[in-house]
Amino acid sequence: MTTEPITTRPKRKSRNFALLSNRAGAAFMLPAGLLVSVFVIVPFFWVIFVSFTNRTLIGKTALNPDFVGLGNYLALFDPATFFQRGQFGFSLILTTQFVLASALIGQALLGLLLAWLIQTVPPWIKRITETFVIAAWILPEVVIGFAWFAFLDRDNGTLNALLTGLGLPQGDFLLQQPFWVIVVFNTWRGAAFSMMLFNSAFSSIPPSYFQAADVAGASSWQKFRDIGLPLIRGHIVTDLILITMWTFNTFTPFLLTNGGPSYRTELVSIYNYRVAFQDFQFGKGAAVGVIMMLINLAFALVYLRLGRKKAPKS
Repeated sequence: MTTEPITTRPKRKSRNFALLSNRAGAAFMLPAGLLVSVFVIVPFFWVIFVSFTNRTLIGKTALNPDFVGLGNYLALFDPATFFQRGQFGFSLILTTQFVLASALIGQALLGLLLAWLIQTVPPWIKRITETFVIAAWILPEVVIGFAWFAFLDRDNGTLNALLTGLGLPQGDFLLQQPFWVIVVFNTWRGAAFSMMLFNSAFSSIPPSYFQAADVAGASSWQKFRDIGLPLIRGHIVTDLILITMWTFNTFTPFLLTNGGPSYRTELVSIYNYRVAFQDFQFGKGAAVGVIMMLINLAFALVYLRLGRKKAPKS
């Protein structure tokens, strides 16, 4: 009985498709890395450090701040003043309501509904709608803010002029309903992004899916629920993460109401601006910034967990 010698195949040499060497690639990435370090990473840790001090802009603690530990955080969550107007707790609750009303219900739901509806209109109407939506989206925040301020002005505003023409009473909406004004404003501003995102997601679904559903006699709601929504689940999670963070951190309502009247529209971002750059309490303002970062991180983790959760099999 003879045994054949075991032959080993020569190892293939891995082919390197890179156009540049590792050193050359690192050299190209170095400027970007330095910029990110200087403008993102270093300020990130600096804000955390300042949040544990009583640093201010003027006075003794401007140059030689004292380490106060968790003093700034305990002051923000003081039960005696937490729910009072002008305090952190009131702004946090107000911001939560603002995110729920304008981002989750307003932007996401309205954007999803508009994206689904334009799937059924003729192509030329769809193109015109997309053009107007993109035009509204690319306008700068400052321009949008002042345009809405002119629209809602009590004496010379366009809205009151329209109401007068219709025989309806005028109103000072920025003074009477300031919270709902910024909710409508932020919904109008952000629904365009959600609509464009969901529109591209619906367009990526093969038309044969909906054609098969039409043959089976499915209604529009059944096609939306059983085909559209499950196939764009990843896009929904992405949209919720982005618009929640953008809305939570937005500062544009400040251009309309300046945080007033009587702190009724002072969101957390506006509260942070007042504490840090009007009251010059840098330590306390840094603590607010750290809390905002942690809340944003919690939102992102919850959405990602929901997005990875498998749908139950029917």
